[in-house]
Amino acid sequence: MSTNLLSTDDAVGFGGVVQEFLWNWENQTLKVVYETLGQGSPLLLLPAFSSVSSREEMGELARLLAPHFQVVAVDWPGFGESSRPSLDYRPELYEQFLADFVQSVFSTAINVLAAGHAASYVLKLAVKQPAAFAKIVLVAPTWRGPLPTMGANPQVAGMVRGLVRSPIVGQFLYKLNTLPSFLNFMYRRHVFVNEARLTPSFMEKKWQTTQKPGARFASAAFVTGNIDAVHEQSDFLGLTQSLSVPLMVIIAESSPPKSKAEMEAMAALLGVSSVILPGSLGLHEEYPAEVLEAVLPFLKALS
Repeated sequence: MSTNLLSTDDAVGFGGVVQEFLWNWENQTLKVVYETLGQGSPLLLLPAFSSVSSREEMGELARLLAPHFQVVAVDWPGFGESSRPSLDYRPELYEQFLADFVQSVFSTAINVLAAGHAASYVLKLAVKQPAAFAKIVLVAPTWRGPLPTMGANPQVAGMVRGLVRSPIVGQFLYKLNTLPSFLNFMYRRHVFVNEARLTPSFMEKKWQTTQKPGARFASAAFVTGNIDAVHEQSDFLGLTQSLSVPLMVIIAESSPPKSKAEMEAMAALLGVSSVILPGSLGLHEEYPAEVLEAVLPFLKALS
């Protein structure tokens, strides 16, 4: 595993130093792109998993946090500007990646802010390696992919995943589900609450993210629940209860009902700090100033 600098001309980000982390998984080397901004104690930003997942969704929040921390935002393998090979994207891959990345890039316990589906992976690593993190912030945390949330059983989800991974039919189905009009619909329904933010240029950037070669493989794994790190609410809450690291949960006020109920159940656990902020599943991108105001006292307080 090694790290290389990338030219800012070759990467789309938020004005930081862009690097690539070369990571080996099952005898294959993957390029994982990450970006660093600011100085001070390290703070890792992990974007939510989604078809449009990218470190750039953390960009404005990163800029706001940079005067206080050395902020590092990463594109998950299979998403953003990282490599997107046709792997079997599953929890073991992301659990190992996060452990290796944290161990290789940082030399001390770090703060971490993770959005959406990234929550389970942070919790699992924190329980397994308590010394990895100093404090954890989970923004609109979720643990179940869209199809399982809608009630699809594993057999149906697996069939859909297989179709999307197939060469011709898969490309067609994926393109249908990443049309700008469909992405706009999903943003209005689950991700942003202020539709004025969904400008043509904003949606064009999101669409471009979905059109990179190999983009459908990790996206299909997320949508069908194949990268769900836990499969029951009790397991998700059990990880939270097993933590020895200070935890703050940000509840998105306008989240879909099932997702909001999961956030509230986590926030109700003993020892968990929580706050309710405006927005839905994309509140870290839509309301970065509010997130900053909420998390800064927690992250700056002495343990």
